[in-house]
Amino acid sequence: MNKISLIPFLLCTTPLSSHAQKIQQPHIVLILCDDMGFSDLGCYGSEIHTPNIDKLAQDGIRFSQFKNTGRSCPSRAALLTGRYQHQVGMGWMAEVDEHRPGYRGQIDKEYPTIAEIMKAGGYRTYMSGKWHVTTTGGYDAPNGSYPVQRGFDRYYGCLHGGGSYYKPDPVYNDLKRITQLPDDYYYTKAITDSAVSFIHTHDTDKPMFLYLAHYAPHLPLQAPAEYVEKCMDRYKVGYDVLRKQRFEKQKRLGLIPDNMELPIFNKEFNGKRPSWNELTPEQQEKWIKDMATYAAMIEIMDEGIGQVIKELKKKNMYENTVFLFMSDNGATDEGGFIGQLMSDLSNTPYRSYKKWVFQGGTSSPLILCYGNKSKNLQKGKVCSQPAHIIDIMPTCMALGNVSYPKTFSHADLPGTNLLPATTGQSVHKRTLYFEHQSSCAIIEGNWKLVRADRNSQWELIDLDKDPFETHDLSTTYPDKVGELEAKWIEWANTHKVFPLEDKPWTERINFYHEKNSYQKGDY
Repeated sequence: MNKISLIPFLLCTTPLSSHAQKIQQPHIVLILCDDMGFSDLGCYGSEIHTPNIDKLAQDGIRFSQFKNTGRSCPSRAALLTGRYQHQVGMGWMAEVDEHRPGYRGQIDKEYPTIAEIMKAGGYRTYMSGKWHVTTTGGYDAPNGSYPVQRGFDRYYGCLHGGGSYYKPDPVYNDLKRITQLPDDYYYTKAITDSAVSFIHTHDTDKPMFLYLAHYAPHLPLQAPAEYVEKCMDRYKVGYDVLRKQRFEKQKRLGLIPDNMELPIFNKEFNGKRPSWNELTPEQQEKWIKDMATYAAMIEIMDEGIGQVIKELKKKNMYENTVFLFMSDNGATDEGGFIGQLMSDLSNTPYRSYKKWVFQGGTSSPLILCYGNKSKNLQKGKVCSQPAHIIDIMPTCMALGNVSYPKTFSHADLPGTNLLPATTGQSVHKRTLYFEHQSSCAIIEGNWKLVRADRNSQWELIDLDKDPFETHDLSTTYPDKVGELEAKWIEWANTHKVFPLEDKPWTERINFYHEKNSYQKGDY
């Protein structure tokens, strides 16, 4: 790849400051991938080769009960602000400004981002990759909500949440739009290149906060042929065999209890999930090729994370760096029948997919690792305490010893600092809430109340006994349903969630465009 087309990459060696080893605030590398299922990393059960991420998991701590919002834009808004997405205006997607408080299609200017807070705490802030929290109507010119207008000192990436890996659009370098891309351009590698460049030019007298926001493995399925070919053979056994292998590996890793049995989710397939042998040869061939491509996309991302680590070591920054890795939601069924069968594997052992707030949609890996191995007091262990993407901001603030600036309003962060878990202590217990496209849920202790949409009945799940959401207990414990529903409604009333909307994608966008044609999202 031609790095010159991105951010100038200095070929000289940057002198290391004599103070490099004296920085008390650690460098933080926050890595977010896109649409990757709970079991898609080697360290979470997969056959996909992710040695660099696996090494972070082996040295650090893995969370088995980390939750996101179930969709890209809402999760990114929650990560960036430390708040539930509706509260900051990103209750649905960036594709339309609905001109109602919880659904503006971008982050409300009243709420500071993690970059603004870390910058106020002395950090140099960088972002490389997918933004997707500026409303689509504002893509042509900076409207106040672009990354470098929301606290990042430098930015390279695409504002949009979808599109080609070979020709993403719109790509920005800070506030300059990039319209010409090299012939060998591949988005995942470009994201890596810019992140490495940021590290290379970073002044080590100051702590660094790097948000590495990967697009992979989001659709479309696109990867260089040589990477795909390396993955083909391992998928020829089919998804039934691989799903069992992942499940058993998850047991060995301590990610799920030993006494659990692998569930089969027939309901998601209209009553009958097909076995691998029931597919036609053409369907099997397509699944193998598509799954190999998906795996290749993750492996390219992992390769890039290895390059980031290499540059940190080269700059003598690695020992003072903390890494956090997660996914914005579970794998998607948006790729049709074959895509659904892929996600059935990716989300092992959980039910459903991206867009819904069942476990498959909202469960993803979370890894926290110190570069200084002596600080990894729970080295290689799995933490089963609940955690949520709103916890990332307070955790990063705690890592950097950064206080919420008095110059910003809304200091009442709902998330909690996860660092106690890294020393074997208990994390503050709380109730967690979910809503996306009228798919709703609340988790309190071992109980989860969940429904697919506003027209569906609530399901009551005992997560201790049934983490895979296969047994609805709503008729057995109606009082518990009423209690949790009341709490969810109270949260929705106070977090700009209502009224619920469940129109299909295009219909919803067209409806709100017609209702209010002004879509630039100016601050």
